[in-house]
Formats: sequence, C-alpha cells, structure tokens
Amino acid sequence: MKRWLAIVPVGVLVVFGAIAAGQLINPEKGDFKRNLRGAPDTAFPTLDTAPLTFAPSPTGGAIAVNLFASWCAPCEAEHKYISELSAAHPGQVFGVLYKDKLEDGLAFLDRLGNPYTRIALDPDGQGGLDFGLTGVPETFVISADGEIIDHVQGPLNENSVKKIGEALKSAPPN
Repeated sequence: MKRWLAIVPVGVLVVFGAIAAGQLINPEKGDFKRNLRGAPDTAFPTLDTAPLTFAPSPTGGAIAVNLFASWCAPCEAEHKYISELSAAHPGQVFGVLYKDKLEDGLAFLDRLGNPYTRIALDPDGQGGLDFGLTGVPETFVISADGEIIDHVQGPLNENSVKKIGEALKSAPPN
C-alpha cells in the first residue's frame, strides 16, 4: 500500500509537466488591445535634422512603426509587406533602424527600397526597449494620442498587413 502512495506525487508531477510543456510549445496568444499602453515619448534622432517622437503621433492620426535592422534576415523577408502597407497608407508607416550602423541601414534601404515616411535611429537599442521590443522585426500601431493599439511580433505577413491596414484606416493622418 505504501508503494502506491509514492507513485501519486510522481504522477501529479508528470501531469503538471505535460501541461506546462503544452503551454510552452503552443502558448495562447492574448489580445494586445486589452493591454493598451503608451508609445515611448523618446525623441529619436533621425536621418534629417528634426528628432522624431511617437507620443503623440507625428501625423495626428494612427501610424505604424516598424523596428528593423540590416543584419536581420526576417526584416528583409518582411520588406515586401512593409512596402505594401506603405503604398496603401502613404505617410503612415515609419521606421526605426534598431542597433544598426547608419551606412548599413541606408545600404539595406537602397537595395530594397525605402517604404518609410521617416526613419528614426536607435543605435544603442534603448528606444526599442522603451517600445517593449522583444526582437526585430516588430511593428507597433500607434493611435493619434500616442497609445499603442496593436503590436505584431516578428515579420509581417498578408494577414498582419490587413489587420494593421484596418487600424490605420480607422484614424488617418490629419
């Protein structure tokens, strides 16, 4: 009888481990909109002379901010989707060159095309951290008043471009 009691804790641990492994392998995606938060009020340096802030939106309407780098292979793979988004929503797609050398970022954009309205520079990565970046590429949709209303981790695809496009249409620039 005592052997049976020794098996119960082991069984409970096995069941708990299986549940935990299942959650790690296939986590449930939460709705980012429930976790509304402000965009960073960081004044990013830019390619031109005027610094760029995203809170509030620089256009007076919703914008998409894509953090990218020339050394990031998924950034290159998503570039056609960023270009598509920018063509459909002129003036509403901004870029942040994250932890990259300016000359490398410019060569990347010369080679693939520059879809961004303006490009902010984040050479030390602090601006990305202020956004809540987990790794490039990531795209944030920011409302006119500077709230992050959507967030796409990883490279964009057809579905995410459509979703971001709908958010941008809801509040076009002034």
